[in-house]
Amino acid sequence: MISSRRVTGSAPTLPLLFTICICTMAQAAPAEETWMSVLLDGHKIGSMHTTRAVEGNRVVTSQRLQVEFERTGTKISLMESETDEETLDGTPLRFESRTKASGVENFTRGEVRDGQEVEVHSRIGGANQSRTLRWPQGALLAEGLRLAELRAGLAPGTRYSSLAFQPDNLQAIAVDSVVGESALVDLPDGARTLTKIEQTIRLPDAPAKSVAWVDSDQTVAKLVMPIMGYELTMIACSKACAQAPNQSADILAHGIVAAPRALSAGERKRGITLKLSASDGGDALQFAQTDEQTVVSANGSVTLRIAPIDPQRASIERKPDAGDSKPNDWLQSDAPEIVALASEGAAGAKSPREQMQQLEGFVRRFIRTKDLSIGYASALEVARRPEGDCTEHAVLLAALGRALGIPTRVVDGLAYVDAYAGKQHVFVPHAWTQAYVDGHWQSFDAALAGFDAGHVVLSYGDGDPWRFFSAFNTLGRIRMDAVEEAAAP
Repeated sequence: MISSRRVTGSAPTLPLLFTICICTMAQAAPAEETWMSVLLDGHKIGSMHTTRAVEGNRVVTSQRLQVEFERTGTKISLMESETDEETLDGTPLRFESRTKASGVENFTRGEVRDGQEVEVHSRIGGANQSRTLRWPQGALLAEGLRLAELRAGLAPGTRYSSLAFQPDNLQAIAVDSVVGESALVDLPDGARTLTKIEQTIRLPDAPAKSVAWVDSDQTVAKLVMPIMGYELTMIACSKACAQAPNQSADILAHGIVAAPRALSAGERKRGITLKLSASDGGDALQFAQTDEQTVVSANGSVTLRIAPIDPQRASIERKPDAGDSKPNDWLQSDAPEIVALASEGAAGAKSPREQMQQLEGFVRRFIRTKDLSIGYASALEVARRPEGDCTEHAVLLAALGRALGIPTRVVDGLAYVDAYAGKQHVFVPHAWTQAYVDGHWQSFDAALAGFDAGHVVLSYGDGDPWRFFSAFNTLGRIRMDAVEEAAAP
């Protein structure tokens, strides 16, 4: 069995990088089809195939993205596909989205009714669900976005905004575009004169930026998106070029942060202070403020004071709401398998704190196979197939806590380890669980040997990978300038 010290090195935000690109690409569907090669920091990792067909009074746009990458030598395959059906004038009718990562498959189908509501059928995390939601006013799918671009035109300096509906998370995301100048752009099949369009995808708390080069009918020929320390590029080419063999690319390489020195177990138990700055000198780094982590930003740098909670200090965080205890698509705390595991894992524990401590050890033992190849599984999938990395430990522990009525959330961040992937004294991408016990949100880490001050919080959410937006602009850009033992508050 792989040591539990090896299950760190995951980040739930990573697959979203590719979904964001589908969001951007959807705004310029081709007349028939386009093949694109997908590159990560110059390494060819996959392909994108986009088609658009007019069928009577309907337009059907389909996109299929297939990529392969590595996490510390473990290969992961990811497939994302989306099919949108709209009227000729771009009115949304139906959509379907599918995601498959290392054997874990999710899908969502929706039918839009009168532009007012959408009936959704999904299978996420091994569970089927049907529901009716309000359709976001003004939200568009692929053809509607394409028509909006055509109406805006390609005059330099033109600015326009669109509201792109995302079937993956059933939300609409604003995309702001600015048209630039035309230039000759090198492509695998020869240079072409294209127009530059800079886009800002308004993700909550962490806008993502991309640059697209489009032809006269606004078909995207090249797209570049710097995100999480990487440069993701999609470039139009022949089918043979797009389907050429992939190259090795480790998606965690930029996320690992070197510590200035080794951190002792005693220091991490008592508390530490970290001084951080952006390695690229760009946008300010973003970290979550919690009862365990104090954030002070000044003059382009960030100081984090991280320490276990002092029970005598009042909480600075919000109290839990009803949603923090309810089941959802990724934390299926009402599933019989989850309820049974929670009862078994917390047997004999009296208080919520004791229950979480006991469940922490239970999950560590229950997930027998410590494996980086799992993309992002739900709690129910982990209960049925106990394997995975830190994200699988985190979602299962959070769901077990909720099954006992304890408010929980899933944290995305970094954790200190003495050695990882041939590097010494580093912080690596990691996920763990927080539970509201004794009046504070407190951390429990089933993947490592429990929580200590070597845990840096980037963001937290309800287990849905789409909730970890703030890591986009911070992960991969962190430089650790100094570390010292934290002074008493």
